[in-house]
Amino acid sequence: MRRTASPLSLFLLGAGVFLLVLAPLLVWYVQPQAKRTPIDTDTTTVFTGTGSYFDTGKVETLTGKEITITRQVRGDVADSLESGNAVWDVSTSVDHSETLPASDPRDALQWTMERWVTDRYTNEPVHCCEESPTFDGEAYLKFPFDVERRAYRWWDSTLGGVVRLEYAGERKIQGYEGYLFKGKVEPTRTGVRQVPGMLVDRPKTPQILAEEWYSNSGIELVVDQRTGRIINAAIGPKKTLRAPGSSKDAVTLLESKRVEFTEETQKKQVELASADSKRLALLGGTLPAGAVALGLVLTLVGTVLVVRGRRNEPEAPNTHMMTNSPT
Repeated sequence: MRRTASPLSLFLLGAGVFLLVLAPLLVWYVQPQAKRTPIDTDTTTVFTGTGSYFDTGKVETLTGKEITITRQVRGDVADSLESGNAVWDVSTSVDHSETLPASDPRDALQWTMERWVTDRYTNEPVHCCEESPTFDGEAYLKFPFDVERRAYRWWDSTLGGVVRLEYAGERKIQGYEGYLFKGKVEPTRTGVRQVPGMLVDRPKTPQILAEEWYSNSGIELVVDQRTGRIINAAIGPKKTLRAPGSSKDAVTLLESKRVEFTEETQKKQVELASADSKRLALLGGTLPAGAVALGLVLTLVGTVLVVRGRRNEPEAPNTHMMTNSPT
């Protein structure tokens, strides 16, 4: 009597060993590869609120008007693949009801084009690929993966500098929970602009280099913990002009106590964050744990079957040959 391993036992043993090898690969290799800033992004976020803006036609600041901020982010796939970084082109326009929608963004109250380049793993800025502007910080259009309950340095393009955002607890947006971060910007001079002197209380000066000042009464960002995606944003921007050396605002170019993601934008951001978060959780926890559990069971069953083997019946003697054999 001899024992041999059945094909089923070998299959079960092999599958079990494969799953046990696969589990750490999912944690140490596949999930880190998935935790990379996408390069083929194409998203639009919209803020709305009520505020004031300077009407160049009427040469006065209008109040109580609806203000819309639209930001389009498109990844430059070719430059991203070549550099190994996330290269995003960002268009931001500020409009009122008469300029929205505008076929030409240059008709907006304010329009900027920027190119953001970040490390796909750490979200740190990378200074290459015709980046503009040169920026700093650790949080921008998104936060790093695995957001922590701590303060972050957030880049404010209007300020042209970094703002410290403090962790302020958790908040639900459209039923989805994220981390809330808050900060503000005290009035800060950001540049100069040539304007008629009469605009800044210098009527005897035909043209003057007025000072541009910027502040933000409240920055609130709600961020998905696992992916770093911003699921809601609210800001309170104020841009003014002052006469050179003056401590008083002469003209309000733009002001709103609060402009915030629209409900549609919130829902879209939550949908994207939820899908990406579930995928990362699957790769980092559910699948490896399941692979280990099933792998152990299959390996144990396969091993038992291999050890026990398959019992073969002994061959019966050939009685016909024995009868006809010579004596």
